[in-house]
Amino acid sequence: MRRPNIVVVMADQLAPHFCGAYGHPTVKTPHMDALAARGMRFDAAYCNSPLCAPSRFAFMSGQLISRIAAYDNASEFRASVPTFAHYLQALGYRTCLSGKMHFIGPDQKHGFQDRVTTDIYPSDFAWTPDWEAPDERIDKWYHNMQTVKESGEAIATFQTDYDDEVEFATRRWLIDRGRDRAAGDEAPFCLVASFIHPHDPYVAKPEWWNLYSDDDVPMPEFTLTPEEQDPFSRRVMDGIEASYVPLTEQEVRRARRAYLANVSYFDRKLGAMVKTLDEIGELDNTIVIVTADHGDMLGERGLWYKMNFFEHSARVPLIMTGPGVAHGAASNACSLLDLLPTFVEIAGGSKAMFGEPVDGRSLMPLARGEVDPVDEAIGEYCAEMTPYPVFMIRSGPLKYIHCDPDPPQLYDLSIDPLEKRNRATDPDYADHASHFATRVSQRWDSEKLRSDIIATQKSRRALHVAMEANPGESWDYNPPRDASQDYVRNHVDWTVAAKRYRYPPLKEVNE
Repeated sequence: MRRPNIVVVMADQLAPHFCGAYGHPTVKTPHMDALAARGMRFDAAYCNSPLCAPSRFAFMSGQLISRIAAYDNASEFRASVPTFAHYLQALGYRTCLSGKMHFIGPDQKHGFQDRVTTDIYPSDFAWTPDWEAPDERIDKWYHNMQTVKESGEAIATFQTDYDDEVEFATRRWLIDRGRDRAAGDEAPFCLVASFIHPHDPYVAKPEWWNLYSDDDVPMPEFTLTPEEQDPFSRRVMDGIEASYVPLTEQEVRRARRAYLANVSYFDRKLGAMVKTLDEIGELDNTIVIVTADHGDMLGERGLWYKMNFFEHSARVPLIMTGPGVAHGAASNACSLLDLLPTFVEIAGGSKAMFGEPVDGRSLMPLARGEVDPVDEAIGEYCAEMTPYPVFMIRSGPLKYIHCDPDPPQLYDLSIDPLEKRNRATDPDYADHASHFATRVSQRWDSEKLRSDIIATQKSRRALHVAMEANPGESWDYNPPRDASQDYVRNHVDWTVAAKRYRYPPLKEVNE
């Protein structure tokens, strides 16, 4: 029996709270719902850093961001860090990335043999924060409330252009694998199809905007004023201008409506991936994983976007289906860095092949419906709008958040899913709070980590100044293509080209 293919379909900034498979009352996500109906839904999956690049580097490497210095959206992802794409390639898989992965630095493949699109964001050091001036904005790169105020519909945006290209390129790559199969190539493949939606700006194509009415859009369940926020949330609120740029109820509703529309748009892309796998005869031998790099507060608690460890920001959807995967729901806490060891197990590899320590564990026992004694997820935030690292430990139903200059936060999600009450000073939770505080001090040296982060920020800002002053070759990925070898050309008989491109191939007729 052939080893299963692995296909990851990744959204950007998709909180599970806004997916039908996780219980949202009005969102339309039929393709995701169908996968959840025949696979395993993970109900406490987290990103390891609630920001695009750090989260994705943890996902790719199976390592926490403090281990690989992947602190923010301008941290280099070093070429020497092994990724699941490297390990799967060593195990005989053909690997491909289509879409966004926000790689920073000159290595823009990180183990993927094929990369069929460019990225949507810069690959240099332009977005480097400055922890010695944590209240200053990173020029034009910070989110602000204008994004929310401009929400609505449009025929096209740079994000829809990008995701439509990603869909086309992904489908073509998959169909090529079908052609390879028809020619006798049985090698399994690993594909990551990574879309930018429903990431802000909250602007949707009319066909998706019109799937919803204002009545279909639930408003935030729990909001706080700037004065009621914890110190870190207040810094985030100030940084995105939410503290002093008021939003009307209609502006909030329009942003949330556009977000739901773009969730449905992403879901349609997911459906296209599944349909193509079925068309090439590989669906039954493919593990399909749906996830995201982080969530979106979308006005909950008065916050927007991500950059914090509350549920809407830090939790991600994680749905797995395919051969050997049971139907059900897994309640254990887990995270994106668990996917590397999961993929290696699926591919028939072992821990012995790991070139660096891996912080995650395989989720295959949970995917098979077995008992997993581990019920924990770890998070680290080391980017903008904070002068110190922020740490999260989710253990069982409890979540602990620590930042050196701020009061600790402890939430019991079993009775307080909206995280309304900080139990860190509650006498009934004193032992838990003390235990978590000890774990934080044992696991992290916050002062040393802060010093390391500031040092990398200084070096990256200096390099960026030099790169801006005398631009050389860009690191932005330019997918190679030789159009002179495509379709019908003089050096190839058209009947030969027609036979190569036709899928499924014509059956040979014996006369």
